[in-house]
Amino acid sequence: MLQDTKLQQPNGVWHTVKPFVNGGASGMLATCVIQPIDMIKVRIQLGQGSAVQVTKNMVQNEGIASFYKGLSAGLLRQATYTTARLGTFKILTNKAIAANDGKPLPLYQKALCGLTAGAIGATVGSPADLALIRMQADATLPAAQRRHYRNAFHALSRIVADEGFLALWKGAGPTVVRAMALNMGMLASYDQSVEFFRDNLGLGEGLTVLGASTVSGFFAAACSLPFDYVKTQIQKMQPDASGKYPYTGAWDCAMKTLKSGGPLKFYTGFPVYCVRIAPHVMMTWIFLNQIQKMEKTVGL
Repeated sequence: MLQDTKLQQPNGVWHTVKPFVNGGASGMLATCVIQPIDMIKVRIQLGQGSAVQVTKNMVQNEGIASFYKGLSAGLLRQATYTTARLGTFKILTNKAIAANDGKPLPLYQKALCGLTAGAIGATVGSPADLALIRMQADATLPAAQRRHYRNAFHALSRIVADEGFLALWKGAGPTVVRAMALNMGMLASYDQSVEFFRDNLGLGEGLTVLGASTVSGFFAAACSLPFDYVKTQIQKMQPDASGKYPYTGAWDCAMKTLKSGGPLKFYTGFPVYCVRIAPHVMMTWIFLNQIQKMEKTVGL
């Protein structure tokens, strides 16, 4: 009984860690559902064709199980990245609301909280994100260049052994920038939309969560795809015979892409990316809402 009482205290350990636990759990559940679409999105960005072509080739050449290749890395990414970003965002917004005398935050303050939470989450989750991209892209490489990672932890250990510890953060710059853009769009728009649907339109809880999560998913995709494209190109690149990489960094990749394909090149695969990002964002919010309701039911 004493332990339960401590858990329910506002300043207790559970109150502090709950936003992080809830965020990670909701992100991992959403990833289990959306992993096949994420795999198709990566293959499209790597030049494997349209969504239909990629799906057909994967089924014929690699089997259904290939759609879940990299799931362990995806779950590890959510356990680190989403745990950190949603937990941090909740703490930051709570502190900002307290400093604002309990009044709702203006959009720009929500955006700043989202940017900060995204940067922190991406820094923590970058190694798992690197492992995920490499595992998903492995089958597209020539046979001699494939890494054959068995799971996320094998990938991380091989990266450290072959390339050094700091290689775990290869492409971290674009990853962090992408996460800042995504979270600014996702987190700020969700909170703003909740207030609009609930307070202005008077919708119930279910419709409010569904509507706000839909808006959140669209803005997350629109804000982040250009950075996601650059990040993917950096993380999957291989040196040529002379040991030279195709890009010296994110800026070089962005400039060469702009020169060769124009601005719309950064939105390669946008329909699939939007279909991948928006449902994941929506399901993350829906799962989070259900987890919070369940916790209230059991007194947490």
